[in-house]
Amino acid sequence: MTPGIARRPQMPVEDFEELAHAAPETVTLEFLNGRLEVKPPRDGTHGAIVMTLLEQCLHQRPDLALYPTQGLRTGSYRKDRARPDGSLAPEDHFVGQGEWASPEGVLMTVEVTSHDADTDRRDRREKRDGYAAAGIPAYLLIDRDAGTLTVYSEPLNGTYRTRATHPYGAAVPLPDPLGITLKTEELKDFTH
Repeated sequence: MTPGIARRPQMPVEDFEELAHAAPETVTLEFLNGRLEVKPPRDGTHGAIVMTLLEQCLHQRPDLALYPTQGLRTGSYRKDRARPDGSLAPEDHFVGQGEWASPEGVLMTVEVTSHDADTDRRDRREKRDGYAAAGIPAYLLIDRDAGTLTVYSEPLNGTYRTRATHPYGAAVPLPDPLGITLKTEELKDFTH
């Protein structure tokens, strides 16, 4: 794409929402930067990593919940539709919000990389930038290829200003207002 020239969306976001709602449960659709995306199916290791995070968050902050695959309206104009692997928010935060919720009040999103050709563009760039543009305070990327956790924080003007990368096995402090330190030794068992 040429810098400074906006990409024309493949379809209106309303058409995407209708398509995503009608998709079978085995297909997860997202709408990133005006493009229809098919989110790859999760494998057992992916699920185990998300469960490890869920348990630690619940133990350290019982007032919060890590909601798997809750749809969010992201991007600078809330025209993107993403399904993070986890959205950390106050308990019952998404009640009554429907399939594509506002990012307001979400404290952190989580993505676990998949072993597919699009993970670099999707998880490491597009979703990160969409979550920053939506003003979500933190984005946690668990990169299974690199064996690392990267915490992005301090969103400003669509970009996270702070980035801290930690290897599997490190204690990973999550920034305020989270007050959680992740123990990641167990993730070493999930490398390939």
